[in-house]
Amino acid sequence: MRIFVTGGTGFIGKKLTKVLALQGHELYILTRSKAGKTDTENIKYIEGNPISSGNWQNLIEGCDIVANLVGESILQRWNEDAKKRIRDSRIVATKNIVDAIPAGKKLTLISTSAVGYYGFHEDEIIDESYPPGNDFLANVAKDWENEALKAKEKGARVIITRFGLVIGEGGGILEKLIPIFKSYAGGPIGDGMQWFSWVYMDDLIKAYLFLINSKELEGPFNITSPNPVRNKDFSKALAKALNVFAIFSVPPFAIKLALGEFAEYSIKGQRVIPKRLLELGFQFDVPDIFDALKRVVK
Repeated sequence: MRIFVTGGTGFIGKKLTKVLALQGHELYILTRSKAGKTDTENIKYIEGNPISSGNWQNLIEGCDIVANLVGESILQRWNEDAKKRIRDSRIVATKNIVDAIPAGKKLTLISTSAVGYYGFHEDEIIDESYPPGNDFLANVAKDWENEALKAKEKGARVIITRFGLVIGEGGGILEKLIPIFKSYAGGPIGDGMQWFSWVYMDDLIKAYLFLINSKELEGPFNITSPNPVRNKDFSKALAKALNVFAIFSVPPFAIKLALGEFAEYSIKGQRVIPKRLLELGFQFDVPDIFDALKRVVK
């Protein structure tokens, strides 16, 4: 198949595009700069900015699938500029993709979202039937998904993938946490009872391919481990995987000083499960948090 990818040079995108290319698919990967990137038999890099209209949009017409992974990282201190970048990189980019899909084109748009869609929750188990929350990330996710769903009006099949925090090598939350834990400064945040919805990278890629290849599927899918964990258990598992101690809790005020508004997403949480995938018989290969962390650390 011919696949157009946004966000293909990011943390998740690099892994996904490598797998797709190995399977023989023809990939067009949108990138702001082609410097240092080399085309191969299966991969062609297309220079362009997804939040701006451009010639890159013309390629979408000839593709079977658009994999929309673009998005400014939320793992940063937020200010008004950062929040605007987070929002525009998702919503404006998705609008430009949908604008480029010709009416009547029978392609699949698989567009990223996040479990932040549901907002903050305590112990209730959250599945795809839950409504969106009202905080900043929930509103971004809701608007992001709504832009993607407009492609249905053009005849496209639309899949929304709501990712949990991704556990993998070379980026994501572990890139920030591992140095902290190695310096013995890591530990649970507050009482550590908040829920942490996560997914191992290889399982995310497996689920992504499962959804692409199941031609009748559409709508939202949570891509998270079926076993969310509390923050204190995640901290214990990471310390064990690194063979370090994590006996001190991190006070919430310290997180707020370091991260500002984004700190709320560390202090609060949600217990999300991949109900639709499980009902379809999808099997997660690494559903245990210690197993996932041990693989990354190794």
